Amino acid sequence: MPTYTLATPVHSDIEIRKSRFIGLALPVPDRDAAMAVLQDLRARHPSATHVCWALLAGGQSGMSDDGEPSGTAGRPILEVLRHHDLDGVLAAVVRYYGGVKLGAGGLVRAYTDAIAAALKDAERVERIAFATLTVDIDYADEPRVRRWLESLAGEGYALIDSHYDAQARLVIRLPATLREGAMATLRDATHGRARFPDSATPDDR
Repeated sequence: MPTYTLATPVHSDIEIRKSRFIGLALPVPDRDAAMAVLQDLRARHPSATHVCWALLAGGQSGMSDDGEPSGTAGRPILEVLRHHDLDGVLAAVVRYYGGVKLGAGGLVRAYTDAIAAALKDAERVERIAFATLTVDIDYADEPRVRRWLESLAGEGYALIDSHYDAQARLVIRLPATLREGAMATLRDATHGRARFPDSATPDDR
C-alpha cells in the first residue's frame, strides 16, 4: 500500500468555544527536523497554552499532548495523519486557551478538526523508497548505459557519482522496487559484462 507525504506545508486556524486552534502539517525528513520545527513554532507562539503534535516518520514516529489530558491531543492528531496515509509528516496544533473548558471529548474533536481542516485541500505526493546501485562496466559500454539512464530520468533514475580506473564505475540512484530489474537490464545491455560490487541501502526521498 503506498504512503504519501505532503507537497507543501498546510495550515488552519479555527476557533472553538473561545479557544483558538492553529493547525500546521508539513513534510519532514526525520525526527530531528520535526523537533526543530516545533522549537521554532514555540518561539513564534510564546504565549500559547499548548503546542501538541504528532509525527509519522517510520521508526522515528511520536506524539505529545503537551499538558492536555492524556490521549486528547497527540493521539487524535496522529490518527488524522494515518487516515490520510501520510508518512514523513509532522502535524502540530497550537492552542490559545479561551477560558471555556472543552472536556476530553471536546478536546479530541478540536484537535482532530484543526488538523483535518489543514489537510482538507493538501496536495499529497507518493513517498518512494530509493536505493543506490553501483555498476562496473567496460568503457565501450558506458555510452549505452548513460543513454539508458537519461531515458529514465523522468522516472527517478539519476547518476550520482562516477569513477574511472580499469573500468568505469557508475553509481545510480533509482526507485528501490526497480533495482533488481535495472540490474537485469544492465546485464543484458552489456552482454553480461556489467558487475555490481555493492549492495544498496534504501533511503527515503
